[in-house]
Amino acid sequence: MRNRRLVVSAALLAAGAGLVPGIAQAAPGAPAGPAGQGVAASTPAPVSGAVSGAGPDAAQKSGGRTFSSPADRTVVTSRSGAQTGGNARAKGTPEAQQGAQQGAQAVQDSPTSIYLTAHTDGARSIDLRSHVIDYDAPALDVVVAWGDGTTDTYSLPAGGGSDARDLTHKYTVLGTYDVKVTAKDTVNGTEAVNQLRFTTMGAEFTAHEPTRLLDTRTGVGAAKAKVGPRSSVALKVAGAAKVPAGATGVALNVTVTNTTGAGHISVQSTKADAEAAVTSNVNFAAGQTVPNLVIDAIGEDGYVHLFNAGWEPVDLIADVTGYFAPAAANGWGALAPTRVVDTREGLGTAKGQVPGQGSFGVEIAGRGGVPKTATAVAVNLTATNPRSAGHLTAYPSGKAAPTTSNVNFAAGQTVANSAVVPIGPDGRIDVRNGGWDPADVVVDVVGYYTPESRSALVAYGIPYRLLDTRKDSWGGRKAGPLKARTHYPMQFEGDTTKPDVDGWVLNTTVTNTRGDGFLSVTPDPNFWSDYVNGNAVTPPRPVSSALNWTKGATVANIAQTPGGKGGMIDFWNQGWEDTDLLVDLLAVYKTD
Repeated sequence: MRNRRLVVSAALLAAGAGLVPGIAQAAPGAPAGPAGQGVAASTPAPVSGAVSGAGPDAAQKSGGRTFSSPADRTVVTSRSGAQTGGNARAKGTPEAQQGAQQGAQAVQDSPTSIYLTAHTDGARSIDLRSHVIDYDAPALDVVVAWGDGTTDTYSLPAGGGSDARDLTHKYTVLGTYDVKVTAKDTVNGTEAVNQLRFTTMGAEFTAHEPTRLLDTRTGVGAAKAKVGPRSSVALKVAGAAKVPAGATGVALNVTVTNTTGAGHISVQSTKADAEAAVTSNVNFAAGQTVPNLVIDAIGEDGYVHLFNAGWEPVDLIADVTGYFAPAAANGWGALAPTRVVDTREGLGTAKGQVPGQGSFGVEIAGRGGVPKTATAVAVNLTATNPRSAGHLTAYPSGKAAPTTSNVNFAAGQTVANSAVVPIGPDGRIDVRNGGWDPADVVVDVVGYYTPESRSALVAYGIPYRLLDTRKDSWGGRKAGPLKARTHYPMQFEGDTTKPDVDGWVLNTTVTNTRGDGFLSVTPDPNFWSDYVNGNAVTPPRPVSSALNWTKGATVANIAQTPGGKGGMIDFWNQGWEDTDLLVDLLAVYKTD
């Protein structure tokens, strides 16, 4: 069994306050803490205290799954082939029939049973408890067949009793497996068998040509009508638009438009979770059109649910750009944010604004740390200095521009949004300015997907709030905004030199903004002990942005980032005024 849990798992136990239409779990703004310089006010604290030995409840709250097969499913057979509970009639001579009947009686009287439970919070691993109960049998030979052609064996001494054995196994290939445990009594010629079906929690990525799944303005994917206040819409994802029925996760660009009041949208795998969510995916004000990328689990029925937590009706749009399934496909590759396009400087494309209805291509594969084998890229796409309202669309080269959008902007706005973009066969992607007037475009690469990686998505299903600067936080951080021009280092794993997590999928939100600014999210180069001991080095200030805001705005955007060498991540307030920050955990990428 695992003996080191993610530090964040204890934070998942935090209780939430009631909802208000603005930011999910909003509370009255806390007074600002004392002014600080460099690192954010107060000594940086971990998301929570250590949780070594937190037990299965904490593990399950961090997104684990549990499977079981009770003892009454145990099937016992004898040498003759008689089976407990079977109704097959004995064939052959009377002597054979008599022997079979005696064997069946012996089976029915067998004291052996097996109870199986399995848990996983990794991508490919299974923690199995094999509980063999036999009160008067001779020695038993136990075989655990993992369903992938490999086995483990152990023996139980004569005398009977109850033996609970914990075993761990790691699958090379993601998928569904029948795990079978057999206890053999060689003296009496009987064997007891129980099995359970186990599906790995990890899921690998397959790029999907940008496709609109939902548009309540036109009746695509749902009724042609606005989503009412405090109401939700069910969206079929798995089994729709060439997304396979076995998909368990999705990359979905969700846009809210035609808004007449402030509110937020929560996206969850079940209706109940969406309507009870204390976190948000998209935040909006009256008159705004706002997108945000959602990477999360699909419900067992193939649906996701989008909840309008505001008090006025809104239109909702959802575009799919990829899906995740428990099968070999493309794993995650983490990168520190790398700028590959800036039209203001002529980086990656011609210098100068992209004309209205114009587009440009940019080489992605084989550049900026992205391998040539990559099939899709995770980017942060920013529009700045637009002369009128419009939108940006990123899509694979060699394809016609789709009708979907990734970033929506108004005149003069600087707006960023994350996107997962399939890469064309020539290793390039295209970006189109869907507005009627010129705009500058910035593209930062934050990761990629490639068949060479085995880092799979582990989606938690329910987002967990890890930080809300308006409230006292885990580790002793007092309520107070993130100070201007400072960074806040957050510990995501125990003080380790070998992080368990390859990448973190976070939803970041700024609110109570006192001026314009932008947020950067980057891996921290220190270990947590460096901060504790006072010898941490100051990380270099990044130039990439995870989200941009204007005074008074509440803005959310997803951030995909690796932790640093010690499993730490920095959140930079790049503005000149203080702001409050919320961080929600959506999923992780793991190899094990």
